Amino acid sequence: MQDNEPLAIRGHKIPSIVLDISQKLIRNGYQAFLVGGAIRDALLGSQAKDWDVATNATPEMIRDLFPNITSFYLKHGTVTLVIRGRHFEVTTFRASKGSIGSRLEEDLAHRDFTFNAMAYDIINNKIVDPFGGMQDIKQKVVRAVLSPLERFSEDPLRMMRAIRFSLELGYSIEPDTLIAVKTMSQTIDKVAIERVRDELLRMLVSRKASVGLNLMRRTGILERVLPELVEGYRKRQNNFHKFTIYRHILETVDSIERDPVLRLSALFHDIAKPRVREKSNGRWRFFGHAAESAELTRDIMVRLKFSTEWVTRVASLVANHMFDYKQDLSDKAIRRFIKRTGSGNVDDLIKLRKADDLAHGWGKDFENQIEEFKKRIHAQIKKSSAFTLSDLAVNGHDVMRIMGLQPGPKVGQILNQLLEAVVERPENNQKDRLIEVLEDMKE
Repeated sequence: MQDNEPLAIRGHKIPSIVLDISQKLIRNGYQAFLVGGAIRDALLGSQAKDWDVATNATPEMIRDLFPNITSFYLKHGTVTLVIRGRHFEVTTFRASKGSIGSRLEEDLAHRDFTFNAMAYDIINNKIVDPFGGMQDIKQKVVRAVLSPLERFSEDPLRMMRAIRFSLELGYSIEPDTLIAVKTMSQTIDKVAIERVRDELLRMLVSRKASVGLNLMRRTGILERVLPELVEGYRKRQNNFHKFTIYRHILETVDSIERDPVLRLSALFHDIAKPRVREKSNGRWRFFGHAAESAELTRDIMVRLKFSTEWVTRVASLVANHMFDYKQDLSDKAIRRFIKRTGSGNVDDLIKLRKADDLAHGWGKDFENQIEEFKKRIHAQIKKSSAFTLSDLAVNGHDVMRIMGLQPGPKVGQILNQLLEAVVERPENNQKDRLIEVLEDMKE
């Protein structure tokens, strides 16, 4: 990598929209520099995503220059232009006086990390790097710009971002920056919980999420964000588990595919184990831990302001993850399992259980059994089409007409009885047969 090497030479063309925005500013007598993560991504050889522009034009001037483009002004000093469904941020220099170079440098000085504090000078075709961002990329270091304490005071979420960048890029965190995270970890409480949640999710879907979670624990941030997870640290389990509760959870997270719902279900599947942990006859036991973990999952996810849909999906996976997949299970037992968990959830549940069992640390001997169980599940789903009330060949109106009932709980109770009968014998899910059953129930 050569200093002042144009991004285009590295195969990363600046999007035409970004060039148009920048050139319009320049033609009208303003400065325009490309800043932020796009410069970093291009230098890393990654696909650049967010192309932001820094300028000496005020927000009012920016909006006047682009009168026919939808824009909004939410963040101080930043106008977001909406072009072809994409958002492009144009931000006014923080400093209002001084030379172009000094105002740009002052702007970059308040960015989070050195590799994010670079700019691209379109006119002179060069990278502006006042704080050694390119050198830190070479050395694979996450370093806060100038003063870590000041940067984290400006936005405490940057502490989690330091850990996330370290995780995603495989970089170390520069010692003073890491010390500042430990020193200021409690200030993460000041950050809007939605922003914390989103940063946590980005860590969770990284290839080796356990590294980020461990770094959060070592710096004290995990205690603030997910204290329930820290409860399992160094808590031993029984002989079925090679690892402590905390280590087992992290191993499960790393073992499951990088889907956010699956990663969350892995993170929470044993979250209540420390609270139900009891010693009986010299052995640790965890009675009812799946149900307790599901309840705690709901509490945590509501606290983190996840959507109701996500809370329901993750809590359901956690509640049902301790299913029996022995080969001697009857077809009826498998159909009851599908009814209880929902046919749309069984594949995710299998993935969670496989990751859970693998994280016991004793090898993969279980895999053949669970794969056979999965085949049997899908065979029953194909064979039987009724696992919910809406799958029944009759509905509530049929029940009320035949039974002479008014709308109310009794109708639902009867439908559930019919569903149980159909789960026992799938061939009964025919309208004439179910009507016969209803006629018999009248007598």
